[in-house]
Amino acid sequence: MTIPSFFHGTGRRKTAVARVRLIPGEGEIVVNGRSLEQHFGNAVPEGELRMPFRVTGTEGRFNTLIKVEGGGVTGQAGAIRHGIARALLMVDPESNRVPLRQAGFLTRDPRMKERKKYGLKRARKAPQYTKR
Repeated sequence: MTIPSFFHGTGRRKTAVARVRLIPGEGEIVVNGRSLEQHFGNAVPEGELRMPFRVTGTEGRFNTLIKVEGGGVTGQAGAIRHGIARALLMVDPESNRVPLRQAGFLTRDPRMKERKKYGLKRARKAPQYTKR
């Protein structure tokens, strides 16, 4: 059996979808052709995205190429974290599954934006009631 040149995982959160590739390297993260700082600025703590690596003890062993679409900053960050965790599962399923599962990185967050209802301003906000 040959060792693949990269490991991949797809992460999702809200309406964001992240396609993650892990390539053996020195720990660089590239998001949509830009560095992590250029893509997110300081809107997302960098440590939050690197948590799956920290939990599994693989920090600095893989370069990460990420293509992320849809959603906002929080959704994209969550999708990237989910995708990295899934890709790490492909690297070594036996030793990585338990720590990733305990940290909650393998579970897809099911919370989505609730749809707007007619007669209301948003999903649940009703127009102001006037008695007279």
